[in-house]
Amino acid sequence: MSHSIVDAPKQPPSRHPAEPSVNDHQVGTGDPENAKKTEQRGPLRRGLSLVLSSIGPTLVLIGFAAVFYYGHHNDWRIPKFAALTGSVETVADDWCEEHAVPESICVECDPILMPKGPDYGWCAVHGVHNCVLGHPDVAQLKETTSILPADLERAARALAVAPRKENNSACKIYQTRIQFASIESVKQAGVDVELIERAPIVEAITGSGEIVYDPTKQASLASRVPGSVWLVTKGVGDLVTKGEVLAVVDAVQVGDLKTSLLRALAEENLQRQNVSRLNQARSAIAGSRILDAEAALSKAQADVLSAEQSLRNLGLQIETESLRGLSERQVLDNLRLLGIPGEIRAQLNSKTITSNLIPIVSPIEGFVTQRHVAPGEVVDPTRILFEVANTSQMWLTLNVPLENMDQLAVGQPIRFQADGSRYEVEGKLDWISTAADSQTRMVQVRAMLPNVGGKLRSETFGTGQIILREESDAIVIPNGSSHWEGCCQVVFVRDKHYFDSPDSFKVFHVRSVRLGATNGEFTEVISGVLPGEVIAAAGSDVLRAQLLKNNLGAGCDCVAE
Repeated sequence: MSHSIVDAPKQPPSRHPAEPSVNDHQVGTGDPENAKKTEQRGPLRRGLSLVLSSIGPTLVLIGFAAVFYYGHHNDWRIPKFAALTGSVETVADDWCEEHAVPESICVECDPILMPKGPDYGWCAVHGVHNCVLGHPDVAQLKETTSILPADLERAARALAVAPRKENNSACKIYQTRIQFASIESVKQAGVDVELIERAPIVEAITGSGEIVYDPTKQASLASRVPGSVWLVTKGVGDLVTKGEVLAVVDAVQVGDLKTSLLRALAEENLQRQNVSRLNQARSAIAGSRILDAEAALSKAQADVLSAEQSLRNLGLQIETESLRGLSERQVLDNLRLLGIPGEIRAQLNSKTITSNLIPIVSPIEGFVTQRHVAPGEVVDPTRILFEVANTSQMWLTLNVPLENMDQLAVGQPIRFQADGSRYEVEGKLDWISTAADSQTRMVQVRAMLPNVGGKLRSETFGTGQIILREESDAIVIPNGSSHWEGCCQVVFVRDKHYFDSPDSFKVFHVRSVRLGATNGEFTEVISGVLPGEVIAAAGSDVLRAQLLKNNLGAGCDCVAE
């Protein structure tokens, strides 16, 4: 054979005409029924494949959610194996979240554990709930005490003397109790307690003030006529008596008035003699001459009176009756040193001294506070030469807030302490201004202060107190131990059975109180507590915070005053 087998062309394998091929199904040729079934099974397979492929991620998400849920409810603590296997018993939750004590001993959740005492409600007289002044059995004392009439009178005085911050009668916060789990928890919270005691209390209105000289006991001295200073006898700080000479002024006008008086006296004497002579010869002379002589005598007498009054106006006291009948020389000697005291006259030469001298005398007893003159200076009535003040009594002026005017009354005691002084002086309120300062809205009041020992100084500033009320045995609490809760002023009173046994409930009762005056570190309690009770003092803010937490969302409808 000339052709090998390798070279022979390959023929496709023969198949049976009735046997369908795979390609026939893929291209949709062949049997129509089989092609339809194949088209129906395609989406089902795709859906099943999609479900199977999403099972894994879904399980992972479910696992994460389970871990998050467990961690959130178990504070993200990993449980012990014993707990997972169930070999440990479950411990019951015995804690009251609302009152921060074990629920088994919570007296607020279970009042049967510690029944509350009687509720007397609102006291309209003293403005508190469960008033201990009317119901002393409310007080947390081992033995019920008796209320003294003095306590009721003191409370009445305190309420009458000044307006007090009011509690709301609709408030129910006084029914609350604050409980601790143990004494140790009280110490850990930093709560300290104080025993309610009695102490003196002074209620006063305080104002800034100034001490000045009493104007009714102060004098400003000047020369009544122009002249020159001839002699100065007193200086600043010297004590002078009423009528004592401080200086002597040489004034020409004084000499002229003395001369006028001397002439008037001489003329009066002449006219009196003329009238007397004419009256003796009345039968021999005309009546008109007697009338003219009498008229001339009246005029001379008027001139004497005028000159005398002019000298008196200058402070020179003279009695003209004592000068009548004297010679002109004798009259001149009496007038020359008129008003000059004997101790100064002894220093003068009566033969050479001028008649123009006029003394400057003090009208009051006191001290010379200012001197503005020296010998030889020219002075006139417009110039003040000396200031004299009686310092035995001083004026105190205080500036008081306008809103306190209703509490003031003339006669109230006043205490004043000057800046930098350790001493306190007392006086009486004797004047209240009828007007308030237009800028400061303060009202000025005045008091008289006795200056015993001369310790007070004019124009001294300081602080004064107008005493409204003094109580020697008021009920007091430390400052900061009471709290305003929006509608009531409250304190936290320790239960009287607090230390009866280790199992005693550690409870503080909320008590509404009415406060009075504050002195230093203590505040007066008008009503609400009694001496001998124990209250939370330092650290009482912890109880206040718990009180607010307990009443959060309670919907108290009382309105803050």
